[in-house]
Amino acid sequence: MTATTNGSTTASRGPAGPAGPDAVRAAAEQVTARAVERLLALQDGAGWWKGDLETNVTMDAEDLLLREFLGVRDQRITDAAARYIRSQQREDGIWATFHGGPGELSATVEAYVALRLAGDAPDAPHMAAAADWIRTQGGIAATRVFTRIWLALFGWWRWQDLPEMPPELIYLPKWFPLNIYDFGCWARQTIVPLTVVCAHRPVRPAPFPLDELHTDPDHPSPPRPRARPTSWEGAFQRLDRALHGYRKTAVRPLRRAALRSAGRWIIERQENDGSWGGIQPPAVYSMIALRLLGYDLDHPVLRAGLESLDRFAVWRDDGSRMVEACQSPVWDTCLATIALADAGLPADHPALVKAADWMLDEQVSKVGDWSVRRPQLPSGGWAFEFHNDTYPDVDDTAEVILALRRVQHPDPKRLNAAVERGVRWTLGMQSRNGAWAAFDADNTSPFPNRLPFCDFGEVIDPPSADVTAHAVEMLAAVGRHHDVRTRRAIGWLLAAQEPSGAWFGRWGVNYVYGTGSVVPALTAAGLPATHPAIRRAVRWLERVQNDDGGWGEDLRSYRDPDWIARGASTASQTAWALLALLAAGERESQAVRRGVRWLAETQCEDGSWEEPHFTGTGFPWDFSINYHLYRLVFPVAALGRYLHGCEHTTRTP
Repeated sequence: MTATTNGSTTASRGPAGPAGPDAVRAAAEQVTARAVERLLALQDGAGWWKGDLETNVTMDAEDLLLREFLGVRDQRITDAAARYIRSQQREDGIWATFHGGPGELSATVEAYVALRLAGDAPDAPHMAAAADWIRTQGGIAATRVFTRIWLALFGWWRWQDLPEMPPELIYLPKWFPLNIYDFGCWARQTIVPLTVVCAHRPVRPAPFPLDELHTDPDHPSPPRPRARPTSWEGAFQRLDRALHGYRKTAVRPLRRAALRSAGRWIIERQENDGSWGGIQPPAVYSMIALRLLGYDLDHPVLRAGLESLDRFAVWRDDGSRMVEACQSPVWDTCLATIALADAGLPADHPALVKAADWMLDEQVSKVGDWSVRRPQLPSGGWAFEFHNDTYPDVDDTAEVILALRRVQHPDPKRLNAAVERGVRWTLGMQSRNGAWAAFDADNTSPFPNRLPFCDFGEVIDPPSADVTAHAVEMLAAVGRHHDVRTRRAIGWLLAAQEPSGAWFGRWGVNYVYGTGSVVPALTAAGLPATHPAIRRAVRWLERVQNDDGGWGEDLRSYRDPDWIARGASTASQTAWALLALLAAGERESQAVRRGVRWLAETQCEDGSWEEPHFTGTGFPWDFSINYHLYRLVFPVAALGRYLHGCEHTTRTP
């Protein structure tokens, strides 16, 4: 039985029927050659690859709101941002957070306000449609906390009606609940500056009213119902009420000292390029916080911060301007290197050597926040972005090492030393349960996600199957498949398998990504293709293959089990399924042939694939990503392994 896709998200290209192995192989060879040519053409002269990282219009709206708050908004950027925001509006006037997704209230409110800043009249048809839908969803009062913080900056919402986060949080010791290191690194970098903002409660004169976005303009801040005091929600609501009370009685010298400490913490984590952690959200809040602490716009810290924001902007051919939430050159480069090696590029090919040189230069030597829980561990990981020495991650580190081992480098001693440092750092970041998270070890406190303030997505960084799988695959590649730490991780992965046979995908959508990550790791670590866990995964992938021969999964699978492995076929998700099936020894299966045929039949003339669907994950459901290079690197890897086999993928050239 094959899976069927939802008619609202799938544009079927027709069924891919049986085809002989010779015909499929010939098609795969042609498709792979075109894709490899395209991928090589996209490499930067410095050795790296970077595809656009598309998220949603809140990035663009908040960029304009920041510039308005700081008094630096100019007409050129405003017009270009507005052009992009309008281009993402659906015909019914609503904005979604991923392609084909449902309307999202906070995104729609922020987009609407940004367009008002750009001069769009509230009675224009596209604006009136958005405002009408916003009111039907509960208006501004029903938006997330972060949206209401942005509105409070301009007096469109009352600060006293927002959850409280005091700057004294910076002083909580690391063993105390709700200390800043209980939060994931992305949340930590955002919350610390926001404690400064919330302590000051600034209000800039609003350039226009927003009465049309309230269901009751005379009472725009209705009280929110309180949960039972015996429930966790009720307990944290009462904690928030206590923090509001503390604000009135806080010892002034302590409050001032906490603000200064928060300011130092922020500045210490600014990267060399002026950004914070290489991602946009902490940057905008950090600049607001520092401005409130008295830093002038001409101060080197703020000047560098503003300049870094411009580097997050992608100017498109139509004159619009899209803001990336972050940039992914390390991730894209290691994946591209692996894919090209899989496709048969010689290990000493100049493109691979140049990529290896660039990746070697990107290894992090600085001690970052991860050392709070691993104080004795030497640095040696890799981060995701161009400039991020504070927050390397296990996922990038594992994949970079896998990529480096596929390259015949002219200085093997240098390469091997870097690999050794990366392996040591990865092993040191293993959590107590035997698995790995992305950025921190044992970042599993149950409390941060319960705070009323933290309604913007996942705020902790627990271990996940996909990151653990990449670490296991890397450790197998360096000959540590018998290491007791690797065996513990394998045990954790086997226990994490879903009853269906799939694995949950934390950083990619979703069960197709998780399964596509875990199966190659388990077989690389020595599990035979006949292992029951591998066979269950194979049966699941065969069962959920789309009628057209590809695989797809909608982001709604994070919330609705009915969407698991359902969605329009995409190049990246089809490749993930193929990688798992090929690792499981299914190279000659009908499912693999149909998947390869789908890739062959849907390739574009330029050698890539169309993929408007979002297959990357920032926060499950709450923040989704379309990595524009995924549609190329993963099909190249899958087609290469189909043509050349998987045995070479964990062996040093």
